[in-house]
Amino acid sequence: MIVTTVNSVIEQPIGDSDSAAKNISPAAHHDQNRGRSGKQSRQQPRRDKRDVHGWVVLDKPIGMTSTHAVAVVKRLFQAKRAGHAGTLDPLASGGLPIAMGEATKTVPFVMDGRKRYRFTVCWGEERDTDDTEGRVTQTSETRPSASAIRDLLPQFTGLIEQTPPQYSAIKIQGERAYDLARDGEIVELKPRPVEIYHLSLVEQSDSSHSIFEAECGKGTYVRALARDIGRLLGCYGHICALRRTLVGPFGEADMIPLEQLEALCDRAASGEGSLADALLPVETALDDIPALAVTRADAARLHRGQAVLLRGRDAPNCSGTVYVTVAGRLLALAEIGNGELIPKRVFNLTGLTASSGRNESV
Repeated sequence: MIVTTVNSVIEQPIGDSDSAAKNISPAAHHDQNRGRSGKQSRQQPRRDKRDVHGWVVLDKPIGMTSTHAVAVVKRLFQAKRAGHAGTLDPLASGGLPIAMGEATKTVPFVMDGRKRYRFTVCWGEERDTDDTEGRVTQTSETRPSASAIRDLLPQFTGLIEQTPPQYSAIKIQGERAYDLARDGEIVELKPRPVEIYHLSLVEQSDSSHSIFEAECGKGTYVRALARDIGRLLGCYGHICALRRTLVGPFGEADMIPLEQLEALCDRAASGEGSLADALLPVETALDDIPALAVTRADAARLHRGQAVLLRGRDAPNCSGTVYVTVAGRLLALAEIGNGELIPKRVFNLTGLTASSGRNESV
């Protein structure tokens, strides 16, 4: 992180997925809507929503949709606003970064970051969803050797062309591909470039199952990797287990299981802790962006949307996007260009924010 302090002169004011969405089961749909209507909701007192700002990196359990996970976390914090930074299938577990309040303004920076997955491929069957939830479309008695798999992996490393799964969230003439596929329509998706930074065979647990690790860029479908590797090996394959271990700046050390988060919520309600201990600061999402410290006078102008003229020996010699701080507190996302600091997104962090450091007892 680059941190620069600026003494400046004020100028006059100047004038938005990695994996496919799936069907929400009736039970999950019921869980999401409990308390919205009917006798149960009338018996429960309505809690006022509050301003909460920061990130919770949920260790999402298998079987839960990303949408439901956001709803649960939002309810636990009584937060006014929340959203996630990249869908994770119900089949998958692992890191689901959930932004609350002003952190939602930094979601694109997380979604554009690298993702890391650990996944298991089951050989011998290809399925229409490219995972265990789908219908079998191809079968084979052939099983690949570890050496044959490793020899093939360089073809799937670097910048490659990948055709997304039929069951993906990509829009075709305004409709989601998975909706068209569920209606029985033949979905033809065009290949597109994706980047695979690392792909390795970790373990050959038996002749029908192989465990891989992959680190990839935005827009990569791990299910499509399993499908394409299986086709080239002549044995077919689909994902039967998937865990996300990295999303942008958030790794496994940042994740908190749902049960642990719920327990912290219960302790906080009884005055034995604070939900702020489960939050990561809004600026955690901006780790790859230079930080620029300004004076309080400059901060007041930036907060009103005014450009700041940068000059003098302390003026930064960089250009592009920076995040601006005042007295160590996040103030804005801004652009440096032509000797000016121009605010693009201003943050208002009034309300519940992250503690100074994640409590180890969380």
